[in-house]
Amino acid sequence: MCGRFTLFHNMQDIGRAFRVEVPASMQLKPHYNVAPTQDIVTIQNKDASPHLELLRWGLIPSWAKEEGIGSRMINARAETLAEKPSFKRLLHNRRCLIVADGFYEWMQEPGSKLKTPMYITLKGQELFAFAGLWDSWKNPAGEQIRTCTIITTTPNEVVSPIHNRMPAILTDEGREEWLDPDQKDEQALLHLLKAYPAQQMEARPVSRRVNDIRYDNADLIA
Repeated sequence: MCGRFTLFHNMQDIGRAFRVEVPASMQLKPHYNVAPTQDIVTIQNKDASPHLELLRWGLIPSWAKEEGIGSRMINARAETLAEKPSFKRLLHNRRCLIVADGFYEWMQEPGSKLKTPMYITLKGQELFAFAGLWDSWKNPAGEQIRTCTIITTTPNEVVSPIHNRMPAILTDEGREEWLDPDQKDEQALLHLLKAYPAQQMEARPVSRRVNDIRYDNADLIA
């Protein structure tokens, strides 16, 4: 699964990297410990062009009866997107990019109950995008809540010694196709969700303070 990530690049960097306009109101502080139920930076296709939007992490499907389901739907398995009713409709019509610059997975220490948090990034520390799905849910007060989930896939050689899943990171070409509203071919879309090339990634141990979602400082990845 992917349950924690970072986004410390500023919004201007994000705008340049993904060639999107940054709304003046969207100026966020760096985050080193992004956790489920928090608002996260996403890119969606609107009026034939990509745009930035904040969505709550943890998918609440439009048909859900209660809000709490979101905390259980922070990830979606790539292999079953086209099979599960919860995701099939979203795969066709509600795809998004989730912006990040690193993510955490926990590695079991041999002969110990302890797990070491590992920080995984691209080798150049540049921005990247997870493949995501989003939906809109109306709460009992009539408010529309827009939420999203991160898609996971089988791990590459960097992540597999740490965890048996990794987030689906899209290539530059894959990002464009994932956001293309005219792309409805399930198999073509699922093909984009393979493990990111291992030779372009690296992992290193970091502070166990990342276990506390309240702690969100740069020294987590120092």
